[in-house]
Amino acid sequence: MTRWHQARQLFGLSRRRNAQVHPSERENGRDPKSPRRRGSIAADPRRSDEDVRGCAVEPPHRKRRVARSLCIASGKGGTGKSSISASLASLFARRGRTLLMDGDLGCANAHILQNVHPKHSFADVIAGELGVAEIVTPCESGVDLLAGGSGLARLAGLKSFELEMIGRGLSSLEGHYDHLVVDSAAGLSRQTVAFAVACDATVVVTTPDVTAMTDAYAFIKVFVRQCEAQGLDRPMPLLVVNRVGSPAEAEIVAKRLQEVVYKFLGRRIELVGHLPEDQAVFRSSQRRKTVIDDAPEAEVSHALHALSNSVLSRLFSVGGMRRNVSSAGQRLVQGVTGKSA
Repeated sequence: MTRWHQARQLFGLSRRRNAQVHPSERENGRDPKSPRRRGSIAADPRRSDEDVRGCAVEPPHRKRRVARSLCIASGKGGTGKSSISASLASLFARRGRTLLMDGDLGCANAHILQNVHPKHSFADVIAGELGVAEIVTPCESGVDLLAGGSGLARLAGLKSFELEMIGRGLSSLEGHYDHLVVDSAAGLSRQTVAFAVACDATVVVTTPDVTAMTDAYAFIKVFVRQCEAQGLDRPMPLLVVNRVGSPAEAEIVAKRLQEVVYKFLGRRIELVGHLPEDQAVFRSSQRRKTVIDDAPEAEVSHALHALSNSVLSRLFSVGGMRRNVSSAGQRLVQGVTGKSA
């Protein structure tokens, strides 16, 4: 793909942009019966004409809501981050329109727990073939999914203008959702930290395993340093301890991390919830479902409900009424370019 094609995509001039039918185009003589691309917002039968109109970038002076955004992160893989992301997105969807973004762009798996097979992903966006709005995949849980690419090393390390491309596309969507959940990649990659810094709140998932705790601290440290480098006053990440044997074990893990973070970073982190070790999570994932939807009476499902309430209360306290404030997409653009979206 040439830089010219990248520029076309960045400024909304994708070759396939006309796949979406804007109501104004109908009025200007375009055939209203022309086929719409499956997977796009315009193709979703749940969308009203009002929603389709919102796909276009709105004038900057117009007031609009902005989705409350949450990034689920972990320093180490295997902590249950993706399962928690999918479950929280499913619970959020019961309270308002929710967009789940697979932030692990090179090794995506968020679609598995949604039991969907997306035809398009961020790979198509980076290639300049589609816009972000055109890769939205509706899921049975009521969640809308932005799928990442699977087995594509190229997407694991995006360039600045490619992250800007994603940020601008995401910004055009966020005004039509109440919640955005980003299931980020494990580790400390530049784009993983960029997604976390851009969101209203970040949850760091760890287990009692000492390596997971060490890597959770490493993520928090990099997060803080990145915020300082950008001159941002962002809320400290919230902590979730997964796969614990008892609430007491979660408290011990949290206390250790809190002490280390305060000692070396001079910051305080809050334990926002803990989840028990429960085989229901494994059984549900084998059926390509979230444990919330597959086993609602499981112990871990009750704990996820409590976690959802705790996280939402923090999001509401951070964002207020969410009118005319920066969205995650706008912050992502500003983070990689130094300019407002």
